[in-house]
Amino acid sequence: MKLTYKTSKIWLLATFMGMLTLASCKDDFPEAMDTSSQMTVLNSIKIMNAGANGTTVLEGVVDEDAKTVSFPRIDPATNFSNLKFEASVSEGAKLSQDTYPVVFEEGKSEQTITIKVLNSPRYRDYFVKLRLKVPVFGADFEKGATYDFTSNPLGSPIYDAFTGALTRGSGFDGQKVLVVRREAPHLLNVSELKTGTINKILLNMTGVSQGTFITNMGAQVNGHTYIANLSGNTAASPLKVYHWTDPAVAPQVIANINVGTITGAGVRHGDNFSVSLDDQGNGYLFFGDNAGTKILRFDVANYITVSNPVAFAIPVTGAGSWTSYNRIGNTSEYIFTGHDAPVALVSEGGAAAFTMSRTAIPIRSSDARVVNFNGERYLIVTTAARTGAEATNFMVYDITKGADVKEALTNLNNQPVVNAVFNYSLMGPVNTSPSSQTGFYVKKDATGKDESLLLYAGANDTGFVFFEFPKKVALD
Repeated sequence: MKLTYKTSKIWLLATFMGMLTLASCKDDFPEAMDTSSQMTVLNSIKIMNAGANGTTVLEGVVDEDAKTVSFPRIDPATNFSNLKFEASVSEGAKLSQDTYPVVFEEGKSEQTITIKVLNSPRYRDYFVKLRLKVPVFGADFEKGATYDFTSNPLGSPIYDAFTGALTRGSGFDGQKVLVVRREAPHLLNVSELKTGTINKILLNMTGVSQGTFITNMGAQVNGHTYIANLSGNTAASPLKVYHWTDPAVAPQVIANINVGTITGAGVRHGDNFSVSLDDQGNGYLFFGDNAGTKILRFDVANYITVSNPVAFAIPVTGAGSWTSYNRIGNTSEYIFTGHDAPVALVSEGGAAAFTMSRTAIPIRSSDARVVNFNGERYLIVTTAARTGAEATNFMVYDITKGADVKEALTNLNNQPVVNAVFNYSLMGPVNTSPSSQTGFYVKKDATGKDESLLLYAGANDTGFVFFEFPKKVALD
């Protein structure tokens, strides 16, 4: 204790002497510089030579916290090679230059440049956002509404029917969500889900029988409900497809086929199911086999008449058990993919016109579809969490650029970095049987023009979510 006491006394004495020294010597130190004369604040800024005749003045809005400047939309006829600014800045400061050459890339209507406020030796950068005054197209992905029933904690709790690996298939047509839970498939009203109401509309299961599982995959198309079983491809386990327009009425059996009698078919079908029909209910049913080597296709007429089974080799090898084969609008082109294969543009007979690389977008992208809305074109996918390093995400890519879908996918494929215009996580666990779905619906206004875009994603053991995005509107 005595040593501690002496140490404390010595420290106090040293501190006191140091304070005296500082007090006696303070006039010997230089004072802090007056920095008020070196301020670099941008108070206001104008573009002085906008418009076709170069006489339009546009006032910018400065966000000092974010160091950004925004302007009203600019006439595309402006001479952007010599854009002139006039600014009010701190006393003694100036812009590093008064004119800036601005280049808009082909197909782009927005550009950001950096301007510099100088007051030697200091400077400050501001990011100036410039937008062309051109018609706007597509969906506004920044203003959408989300209706989440997944594992994502930001939404409602995961919808219980999607737990226990018992819901492998689901569907969406803008009015209804189809949930193909193996022991109790049912529909949900989109209008009720928007209010958070869960009202299960059970499907009449009279006559539904046979198969490894009597119900496994499904699709919801223009108010028509389709469900397929999981078939062992024998007479005792045929491939069956059921059809409802009224969930309270027993379904029509529109296909009941011993696949073992079809030349070239695989050994198990029903792990996946794609219904690609036009507005009149004409088109095809597609089933990829479990081995990921064969496609089984059926003709469909008027929604219910199924005929002409055809088997052919899968368009892209190594696709896995959960493939999809989706028609692009009412065209003769289709998008094919699987959890282990890249997106491919194919024909109804399996001929590949273009195949993306395995690294352009996540290789686990599934149920890829092409969506046209308000003058823009999108590719939508739901990814599969096959390993711990992967997630279940819904992703939207802008593929507007390109004269057709082949050129659009080529452009996307060739980008150094491909960024989704919308990306949403469904969370969910690693899944050894991650059947995943997408869906969309274009809502029209009273004049028949695109008004809003509804997009859907669902996955086994993960739940489902849908979104509604308004069309883009030019506000200035």
